[in-house]
Order: sequence, then structure tokens, then C-alpha cells
Amino acid sequence: MTDEKSSNNRPLFARKNIVFILIIFFAGVISFAGFNSILAYTNSMEFCTSCHSMKVNLEEYKETLHYKNASGVQATCSDCHVPTQFFPKMKAKILAYKDVMHEILGTIDTPEKYEQHRWDMASRVWAKMKASDSRECRNCHDYDNMAFSEQDRMARKKHPRAQLKGQTCIDCHKGIAHEEPDEPDEEDTNDA
Repeated sequence: MTDEKSSNNRPLFARKNIVFILIIFFAGVISFAGFNSILAYTNSMEFCTSCHSMKVNLEEYKETLHYKNASGVQATCSDCHVPTQFFPKMKAKILAYKDVMHEILGTIDTPEKYEQHRWDMASRVWAKMKASDSRECRNCHDYDNMAFSEQDRMARKKHPRAQLKGQTCIDCHKGIAHEEPDEPDEEDTNDA
């Protein structure tokens, strides 16, 4: 009799395990889909420019070839500022809290305050891009895929040299999508 009971309980036990595993699986799928949706939303240009201080950048960006060009290809905020690889992307998302905090705290919430901090903010972005060998630029631009002969005279001369010297995009292209700030005078930085 004991054998009959234990054999009858096994299918019930197995069914409970399968149901539990299926619930966990579907909960994981739903969580993953939600997580990806949140990441996609926070990478959208609408989200990035929803802060008042980013309106300055948006207006500058609208005047560049990254926004509107003959081919219709557009690089948005996240294309230039958020890595596509998972762990660097997560690091960028976590560190982005400081931008939100400065907006909330009022550090950069007006165009005047924004301009006061523009050099420091730009310098940090340039240093990050230099350290990553302009990783985000290279998602679209790559020396090996450039048709140097079709570039204008200056680019045709400079790009091959930059490649030989091991230079990266940001070495020459600061201010390509946003107005390049003036470097502060030494006395301005000593006063701060």
C-alpha cells in the first residue's frame, strides 16, 4: 500500500514542479521584456531631452548632420552617449543619475547655469569617449569602411593620418553634434 501511495504522489509532485518552473519561466520572460522596454524608453530622444537643460543640446543637435542629412540616417542621443554592449550600457545608465540630480538640484536648470557648467560637462564626455576609443562613434564610423577618395580634401588627408597615429574620433571632432564650449581662462578656473 505504501508503494501505491508514493507512486500516486510522484505524478502530482512532478506536475507541481512543472507548473512552478513554468511560472518562474514566464515571470522571467515578462521581467526581461519589461526591463528591455524601460531601457529602450530611456534611450529615446524624447526621454533624453525631457529635462529642461537638455533643450539647449537638442536645439544645437537639430542643426547638425547627425540630425538631418541627405541619407536620412539619424544618430540620436543614445547612439552617441550610451554604449550598446550590456555592461558598459548598465554602467552608463547608473551614472546618468548625476545628470538627473543636477537638473533636480537646479545646478543646470537654466540656459545660463548650463553654460556655466558646459566646459566641465563636455570635458567629461570627451574624456569618456577618448578612454573608450570613441566606441559609440565607431558603431557607425570606422576607418576601415571609409572611402577616403570620396571625402573632401581635408578629410582625405587627415583621416588616414589619424588612423596611422592611432587617434580616435573625439581627438578631432569635438563639437560635432553640439556647440563646442570655449575653454575657460586660467583665472576663471582658479577663482572657482
